[in-house]
Amino acid sequence: MAIPARIRLAGTIAATALCVAAATEASAQDGTIVLNEQLQLGDVFSHQTLNVVDAQDQVTVSTSAQGNSASGAVENGSVTVQSDQQMQGDAVATTDMTLGGDTDGLVTATTQAGGNYLAVSAYDADLTVDAAQSSTGLVSATSELGEDDARLLGGAVINASAISNTVALYGEGASVGGAIDQSSSATVRAYDRIETQYIPAEASVSSQAIINAVAVTSGQTSGQDLRIVQTSTGDFVEAESSANAGNAWDLTGRAHAAANQAVLYNEGGSVVVESSQDNTSFVRAAATTTAYDYGRAEAHARGAANELSVGNNDIYVEIDNSQINSGGVAVTATFSGTNGYDAYVGADAVGNSVTGYACSECEGYLEARNSQTNSGDVSAIASTTVAGSGRAAITGANAVGNSATFHVSRPSH
Repeated sequence: MAIPARIRLAGTIAATALCVAAATEASAQDGTIVLNEQLQLGDVFSHQTLNVVDAQDQVTVSTSAQGNSASGAVENGSVTVQSDQQMQGDAVATTDMTLGGDTDGLVTATTQAGGNYLAVSAYDADLTVDAAQSSTGLVSATSELGEDDARLLGGAVINASAISNTVALYGEGASVGGAIDQSSSATVRAYDRIETQYIPAEASVSSQAIINAVAVTSGQTSGQDLRIVQTSTGDFVEAESSANAGNAWDLTGRAHAAANQAVLYNEGGSVVVESSQDNTSFVRAAATTTAYDYGRAEAHARGAANELSVGNNDIYVEIDNSQINSGGVAVTATFSGTNGYDAYVGADAVGNSVTGYACSECEGYLEARNSQTNSGDVSAIASTTVAGSGRAAITGANAVGNSATFHVSRPSH
């Protein structure tokens, strides 16, 4: 007797959209087919303004703007998901905060903007995905805390994330396979900044901007067999973070920008992936941290045009990779302070990057075919200034045109 398959698919469309979805209950031997079609023509905006003085507890703000979104899960069966998402408008999310006086609790601000989003999970099931995503226009996320006399006594976590196309797949005891095709001519921006007087706690300001993103994670005796195509033709993608305080105990500014990114990880089976990434967009990442007095301060920025990571904590990995980049990559990390202890500054830039690994203790086998072509300029600049006295300054700047790393080891080694 066949075990019934259960499939749930939820689609949310922010404005004018067309969605056709079939979510039915069927037997495992027959399988289930889900059809999702979404078209977003208009703009999607989300904006919050916060003006608070002497908050005695936490301050938490969340702002998001999403064009097309669909998610689902399957248990004890098999499902084929055919999804076509098109985002032709702008997606803009903005958070503006003014925090005067003393804020006793943790300040958390999360701002997210996205064009197309698809997420599917499989549990003891077979998942086949045929997904296409295309995006134009602007995708922008901004978080700002701008009050010079703000005293953030409980610390802060400020995030801004902008992604044009996203596919996220997850499996447990599952077979995950199929094809993903992402294309974008969108401009993608993520920016966050804080201006404060005093932060006697940990505070981080992080920005992330990605044009095309694929993330696949599977475990508990799972396997992957995927074909991924990512194309970026927009003007630019940029992530910028600025963390500033008069006196900060532990202050960090981080920025990450990428045109095409695919990250795959599996346990308990084989991983076979064919990946093609092509970028013409300019990639920029900039992180700035300033503090007159500081305990620990960090500024780190990373930019990549094309990036593929494939890992399997089991025996077999097969990678067929093609990467072409003609867009420039510019990364800067800057710290400026007067008196303090430890400063960490890092800038990393790469045109094309691929990493593949398998488990050594499992007598793993890795087969890779790799082709990388980079014609864009790649630069990484780290700048550190301590005007008074400091204990340690640890800095690094790394720029690489093409990077390929293949090894057989555990992920933690």
